[in-house]
Amino acid sequence: MAAPEVGTDAPDFTVKDQDNQEITLSSFRGDRNVLLVFYPFAFSGTCRGELSAVRDDLASFQNDDVQILAISVDHPFALKAWADAEGYRFPLLSDFWPHGAVAASYGVFQQDRGMALRGTFLIDKTGVVRFAEVNQPGEARDQEQWKKAVAALAG
Repeated sequence: MAAPEVGTDAPDFTVKDQDNQEITLSSFRGDRNVLLVFYPFAFSGTCRGELSAVRDDLASFQNDDVQILAISVDHPFALKAWADAEGYRFPLLSDFWPHGAVAASYGVFQQDRGMALRGTFLIDKTGVVRFAEVNQPGEARDQEQWKKAVAALAG
């Protein structure tokens, strides 16, 4: 399955976060835009760097108008340990079971490796993708692009 293109509807999903609470993407419709950030694995170097940069500049990615949702194929218990260890105060979503189903619906699941690529999608309040980027393993993302996309949507 290919990644959703800008201007198309974002695939909906319901998964659990690091606190074992269900989060549904469509529950944000009409209320907040969503910055959906897929990453390969908790406790890995590049992923730690990316999410720590989000943590350290959270107001740029999450505010009254935008909710960040970070998602990996890790189990909620692993995500809870990682969030606590790193001080992440934003939702870490578990695409653990069925393994990688959400990542697959966004065209970023690597079946042979059992992990998500670094996919980033900005979804507006109507559920439409307004920014889409997919990076390959080992290829870090430019978060300034996320900030520009969020600012453009707000403006």
